[in-house]
Amino acid sequence: MSMMDKIKHMLKGHEDQAGKGIDKAGDAIDTKTQGKYTGQVDTAQDKLKDEFGSEQGQDRPPQP
Repeated sequence: MSMMDKIKHMLKGHEDQAGKGIDKAGDAIDTKTQGKYTGQVDTAQDKLKDEFGSEQGQDRPPQP
């Protein structure tokens, strides 16, 4: 079992909390870097949310 599979299993049923944690971590990174990498941080946040299943069907079309 890969590390990603283990994380997904642990987060199963807690997608909303995972999404909030991802947002909070991204905001902290933006604060520390004074917004220098905002675009990259936003992209990483979106990919993590897609990977862990948070916010599916909200604000974004389903991913193929």
